[in-house]
Amino acid sequence: MTEYGYLRVGAAVPNVRVSNVDFNLNGIMDLVKEADSKECDVMVFPELSVTGYTCADLFEQPLLIKKASEAVVDFASETASYPVLIALGCPVVAHGKRYNCAVVIAGGKILGIVPKIHIPNYGEFYEKRWFESGEGIKNDEILFGGRRVPFGTDLLFEYKNAIIGVEICEDLWVPNPPSTSLCEAGADVILNLSASDELIGKHAYLRNLISQQSARCRCGYVYSSAGWGESTTDLVFAGNAIIGEDGSITEPDLRFFTAPTLIMKDIDVEKLRNDRLKYSTYYDFCSTLSDYRVSTMVCQEIPKTPLEGEWVDPEPFVPNDADRLNDHCEEIVNIQARGLMQRLNAIHCHKAVIGISGGLDSTLALLVTVRAFDLLDLDRKGIVGITMPGAATTSRTHNNAVSLMKALGVTEMEIPIGKAVAQHFSDIGQDPTNYDITYENSQARERTQILMDVANKENAIVVGTGDMSELALGWCTYNGDQMSMYGVNASVPKTLVRHLVKWFAGELGAKAEGILLDVVDTPISPELVPSGNDEIAQKTEDIVGPYELHDFIMYHLLRNSFSPRKIFWLATRAFKNRYNAKTIIKWMRNFYKRFFAQQFKRSCMPDGPKVGSVCLSPRGDWRMPSDASSALWLDEVDKIEEELLSSK
Repeated sequence: MTEYGYLRVGAAVPNVRVSNVDFNLNGIMDLVKEADSKECDVMVFPELSVTGYTCADLFEQPLLIKKASEAVVDFASETASYPVLIALGCPVVAHGKRYNCAVVIAGGKILGIVPKIHIPNYGEFYEKRWFESGEGIKNDEILFGGRRVPFGTDLLFEYKNAIIGVEICEDLWVPNPPSTSLCEAGADVILNLSASDELIGKHAYLRNLISQQSARCRCGYVYSSAGWGESTTDLVFAGNAIIGEDGSITEPDLRFFTAPTLIMKDIDVEKLRNDRLKYSTYYDFCSTLSDYRVSTMVCQEIPKTPLEGEWVDPEPFVPNDADRLNDHCEEIVNIQARGLMQRLNAIHCHKAVIGISGGLDSTLALLVTVRAFDLLDLDRKGIVGITMPGAATTSRTHNNAVSLMKALGVTEMEIPIGKAVAQHFSDIGQDPTNYDITYENSQARERTQILMDVANKENAIVVGTGDMSELALGWCTYNGDQMSMYGVNASVPKTLVRHLVKWFAGELGAKAEGILLDVVDTPISPELVPSGNDEIAQKTEDIVGPYELHDFIMYHLLRNSFSPRKIFWLATRAFKNRYNAKTIIKWMRNFYKRFFAQQFKRSCMPDGPKVGSVCLSPRGDWRMPSDASSALWLDEVDKIEEELLSSK
């Protein structure tokens, strides 16, 4: 998995006995062995986990400090055979002062010791009674357990192609956490050794802190806090284990556990680094790597299997939680409607023209336009919906189009295109029995001409219906359905269009619900080639491939900048019960071919509102030459296919 840029991290919470170093390190070793059996790369233990956090004035006993340092050196040697980087908490005496530290171990060696910077001395905390701040300690070494070890707050650790930074408990809670500078200097993952007591509402606040810090720093954040066995004289520790990744949070199903606990997650380091490069303000005024010392441990990479339960979302554009999906749909519709409202206001226009086919995209565009008119207190009759039946139009789609317009109370028009297209075929010498690309595109362009001309006649604008998935594939007719005066669906992927129409079905009530649900169930088709039996002859997904696969590829190509190899690997996991590897490769190749070849259509696409993190507007998110070569991407797809064939 490391070839795909992942690092497996673990947050471990052992049971402790206050001041019993041997018991505590034995418990830590048990969790190291468990982590190794699960192919963990990096793991973190709680603050002062070697001695226990609640030793209080026992920290002033040299016997305890000496025992802890010697035992940690022995522990490091014992872990030499385990390919995992370990950060554990230990009190350390350096330069005549006592520090609350993280000791970082890998390959049987102590790579460095990081002292805590922010020492709390308020409320229930009085750490300044025992510990000094590590603020300003840089380029230092100390004698620890008889060995010279790097010491300071300027340490980063390179392990298995990732850069690791460390901060301790309170360091996260201050206005400018050390992890911010560590990430600015290149840290991909932050380890936090903590001992945070439980108070009403504190856990939710902590989760938000970790979520927001991992999002701001575009990093992995692995947090482990003291748990069972710490003194409860005044405080209770729940053993929080939390892993954040760019805003998302993973934690155990239950808290206040009494057994040792280990949670793990595969952090996508490649994605985090790609995001930092993409969002250019990330490195503005950043700390530099030269401000830090990097301790590197070289180790052999061994391929690992994905974590059990790790899930790859097959629909990354669609929230998998029903409540979130509902909120998501409402927000998107409001963005679409607000964009159209502003455009109508800006050009002093009170009418709109839309081609209504009875399909998903035109249905969504009509629903959004109706919402915009309602919010502007404009008469819905100012929306001119036009059905333009041709030789391939089925009664199902036509009836849905007409019924929906009636239900919504917009102005209805029907302008058949048969005669005009036949005349055009005659003019250009097109055989009307030859169902080629000219046959199809002539119909699409005739419909667009009608829309544009009616808009001129009505002093209206043409509202576009095409979606982002069609733009990615170029599945639209240049200067046909590709063109409009404002494209409300331009950044909405096909997998989301379906959910948005369903959402409207729940909002509009029984009058329109049945129509909308039938639109959702209708096969996606341009209806440009007749079947002769009033059935849909063309099914788009049979021709260009499943939209759920294409949206998955588009998301990871544009949002995460992943290679075809990584996208294929993710797709085989996300769609393992739907598509085999051969099918995925087939449609991946088609996606890359079309995506590159059809850029010219996107380069002159109409204005339209951005609704999500992925958008193809040439004025904003995606600028690509129309003559860029797809060879590099298709070569990788070919190599993947060759490897599949050779493995059989």
